[in-house]
Amino acid sequence: MSRLKTLSSEIIDKNPFNEYKKDKFETEKGKKGEYYYIETNGASLVIPITDDGRLVLVSQYRYLKDKLSIEFPCGGIADKETPTEAVKRELMEETGYQAKEFIKVGNFESSNGLLKDDFHIYIGMELEKVSEPVLEINGEELEVILRRPDEFEEMIRRGDIWDGQTLASWTLAREHILKIINEYGL
Repeated sequence: MSRLKTLSSEIIDKNPFNEYKKDKFETEKGKKGEYYYIETNGASLVIPITDDGRLVLVSQYRYLKDKLSIEFPCGGIADKETPTEAVKRELMEETGYQAKEFIKVGNFESSNGLLKDDFHIYIGMELEKVSEPVLEINGEELEVILRRPDEFEEMIRRGDIWDGQTLASWTLAREHILKIINEYGL
């Protein structure tokens, strides 16, 4: 498999959430080209489980698809913030819940041909509702939804859950979550 040698990297545009970049590269055979991509600080997602075994989800409008999306609480990692600090903040902002325990279950790259975006997945347990969701800067309106895992999976089958990060995170965490729910009799 041929590797590419980066000759230069340029930031084309930058905002508080990401950088749009252009790299110039050369193949092992000497062919030159350009590669465009987005780079972020990464993101953290939490799958919160209530004491009665329900999953905490948020419904929010997604501009690019012009429709509501039901997702697990998730958001970008701010400068100088750890993935765990980000997931705690996002859980509070989007749901009003705090968790006493966070279990990291994995990470992945959500779109490795377009983004450099390390995505961290956690399970949040021992939840306490301490406030209402906080509207984000762009005016997002969030609705908190609680569902049992079987109800959540039925939503996936019906196409109600279409967010790729939520689907990938559930795939990585599902077995662990079901084990927790069974062990604790939730």
